[in-house]
Amino acid sequence: MLISAYYRLARAGYVLAREGALSIVSAKDLPGPLKLGIFLGRLIERPSVRKTGHVERLNKALNLLGPTYVKFGQTLATRPDVVGPQIANDLAGLQDKMDPFDAALVPAILSEALESKAAELTELSPPIAAASIAQVHKARLVPANGLPRTVAVKILRPGVAQRFMADIESYYAGAALAERFVRSTKRLKPTQVVETLDRSARLELDLRLEAAAISEMAENIKDDTGFVIPTVSWDHVAQNVLTTTWVDGIPIRDHAALDAAGVDRKALAAKVLQSFLRHAIRDGFFHADMHPGNLFADPRSGDVIAVDFGIMGRINRRERRFLADILYGFITRNYRLVAERHFDIGYVPKDQSVDDFALAIRSIGEPLHGRTAQDISMARVLGQLFVITDLFNMQTRPELVLLQKSMVLVEGVARALDPSLDIWTVAEPVVGDWLRKEEGPLGRVQDIRDQLGIFAEAAQRVPVILGQAELALNDYHANKRPPDRLTRWALLLVAAAGTIFFAVATVRVLLSTS
Repeated sequence: MLISAYYRLARAGYVLAREGALSIVSAKDLPGPLKLGIFLGRLIERPSVRKTGHVERLNKALNLLGPTYVKFGQTLATRPDVVGPQIANDLAGLQDKMDPFDAALVPAILSEALESKAAELTELSPPIAAASIAQVHKARLVPANGLPRTVAVKILRPGVAQRFMADIESYYAGAALAERFVRSTKRLKPTQVVETLDRSARLELDLRLEAAAISEMAENIKDDTGFVIPTVSWDHVAQNVLTTTWVDGIPIRDHAALDAAGVDRKALAAKVLQSFLRHAIRDGFFHADMHPGNLFADPRSGDVIAVDFGIMGRINRRERRFLADILYGFITRNYRLVAERHFDIGYVPKDQSVDDFALAIRSIGEPLHGRTAQDISMARVLGQLFVITDLFNMQTRPELVLLQKSMVLVEGVARALDPSLDIWTVAEPVVGDWLRKEEGPLGRVQDIRDQLGIFAEAAQRVPVILGQAELALNDYHANKRPPDRLTRWALLLVAAAGTIFFAVATVRVLLSTS
């Protein structure tokens, strides 16, 4: 690891501690080394923070540190119930109100990226929104063959890739230090979590992939209502430029404007939450950056309008079933089901007690039922979750990190729109319908297809195994050494294993149809 990565990490720690970021962290349930680190860090807080308890400069500090720190701040901005209303309000500016880059650079960027097609983008406005990765301009698209239309042109910030990679490198350094010096963090797999974030960041820095994500999601939701996304103009897309149809809507965080336009905020909150769950559970492909700066409301229909598909999440069918069962277990207060699914997917080691874990889950779930969002302290719930994960030596699943982060974002947005939101009641129609379909004939057919896929993949490996056995036999002949008794038995076992494999796999498929 480069020394510069550790320097950037130390600098980030100093800046955040200085500006009071550690004051919003409850050290009560943290391991000893982390408690000590927070205590020492708070010694260098600005006097104004220590004196008043108000954190007023965190927005600027995160902006100064780099784009990945801004992403973290965007998530915190959706959780006033965790960081407090004043800090959340300050961090909200990170979502789309950052300083834009020099407008004089835009024409040259477009010309280099789009070549002759750049001339079709006219009446380019000043930046409408500027975030950590890119900024958006409104423009008039006048194609050689087609009708003129208003579009949104997203342009990556010059040099943002280098800053992103520098940030990620320092994250790797921090993860390595945590694993080495704070043993209790090993189960959280910090390095693998950073690897997941690294892959996500690299995808976000290529706007051609964002265009492809918009296209895939459009296919998935073509028969849905209540959730709208823009359309890509493929002739005007490059690695650092993305052009889409312009969408008009009210920013979802502007509650006064929503109320003035007569938008039902309760219905809007339900659409946000249900749309996310539908995309994650039904499609396994979801918008993983649904902070308020990326969400709007159509004042005419009350639909949710989403933009910025740079960070997308994808989970397989097994993980979708896990998510659905977990939510349904909480909805129906079936904590045994919730516990069993955590064991099935590998969150909790097999040497732990399912019954004890179900009891721990009940201690979290029961206080949440029958209470509105405004009555629930998510800071307290998260603290209790941390204690339970440590008690049962729960392991992090890095492939689910984006899903978990997205659920925190979406729940925060829905909670802000409707403080009386009953999450379980809103989630039930989506989760329940999907599970009922899974248990029906279509779900059984999909199970068979999955089993056949596993069978076919494994079958492809059998010829390789047999081929290796044949090569070993030829080597013996080439050396004029007949295979000894042990070798003969080994070869017979390989052949027998192949036969048994096919028999077992066939029986497994047949049983799954019964």
